[in-house]
Amino acid sequence: MAPKTGEMLHLRGNALNAGDPVALPLTQSSMYHLPGGTDGLPTYGRVDNPTWLHLEHVLAHLEEAPCLTFPSGMGAISAALFATLKTGSRLLIPSDGYYVTRVLADRFLSGLGMSVTERPTTTFTEGGFDGFDVVFVESPSNPGLDMLDLPAIAAAVRAAGGITIADNTTLTPLGQRPLELGIDVVVSSDTKAMAGHSDLLMGHVASRNAQIMERVEEWRRVSGAIPGPHEAWMLHRGLETLDVRFERMCSSAQVLAERLADHPAVKQIRYPGLTGDPSHALAAAQTARFGFLLSITLETEEKAETFINACPMLRPATSFGGVHSSAERRARWGDDVDPAFIRLSVGCEPVEELWQAIETSLNAL
Repeated sequence: MAPKTGEMLHLRGNALNAGDPVALPLTQSSMYHLPGGTDGLPTYGRVDNPTWLHLEHVLAHLEEAPCLTFPSGMGAISAALFATLKTGSRLLIPSDGYYVTRVLADRFLSGLGMSVTERPTTTFTEGGFDGFDVVFVESPSNPGLDMLDLPAIAAAVRAAGGITIADNTTLTPLGQRPLELGIDVVVSSDTKAMAGHSDLLMGHVASRNAQIMERVEEWRRVSGAIPGPHEAWMLHRGLETLDVRFERMCSSAQVLAERLADHPAVKQIRYPGLTGDPSHALAAAQTARFGFLLSITLETEEKAETFINACPMLRPATSFGGVHSSAERRARWGDDVDPAFIRLSVGCEPVEELWQAIETSLNAL
């Protein structure tokens, strides 16, 4: 069931008193006035902040589950993993997902006595899930855009006694609802489409498991991995336009993918919205939209760089999900992809203007 984004816009407004500001106030304070008892009151800036509280109320509305915010997507991923793992735990992660998750597991979790296993997304279920305490999934994978059967994996992991965590950054709660598909915990980098303007770092964790969320909250409180109030305020403002931005971005991505598939300079294209894409059937079954990310592979690394840098409507930058379309060769970050593989994040530009710029740059190669 899709979240009611119109209702989301009025969550604060319908609780206002006469004379209250309609826009969310920014509370920038580390201390609170605490004469006498402190029960039920904000106590300290590392523990409580009214701006976070309302942001998390909005995110909980989108996820239809309790949410906690963090200063980055990796902050959210770290919190979810440290809340569910301990020495001796076994963790399964995708070998072709976001590379920093793998770095965290390899360089830090392994050193704390946790066993880490990696599997490619396309063969993720091979070998089963017996013995794994936590199974971390990413669907679609970043940057390959391969999909997983989330309901089947969630059921199998639960039957084996494990917990599932899904990174839903690429599709947001408007495009895919992992908790409704049986996943235990969702993490997201809200730096990307959720905030949408490439001007802040934030992330969140959502779960309907109260025990897990208690651990996540404790991790945030004692580790100090807290969001800044100003960033929380900015993310809240970004969420108010998520619905219209996401609709534009996904619709444009579909148009561009269909045209790019026919361009002679494009050796390969991946977009779940294309009927011939390996991910199409799963995406059609378990997502509301096919997303705003696509990938193309050109003939050579040199041509890929020339295409990106020459196109006036593509920002050559890492990350994705902003109002400005952007592109990059993922091989430069160590992803196991063709050197001419380009991840393209479709923004909010008028689609015909964007296509004209992309086509002109491709035709000039």
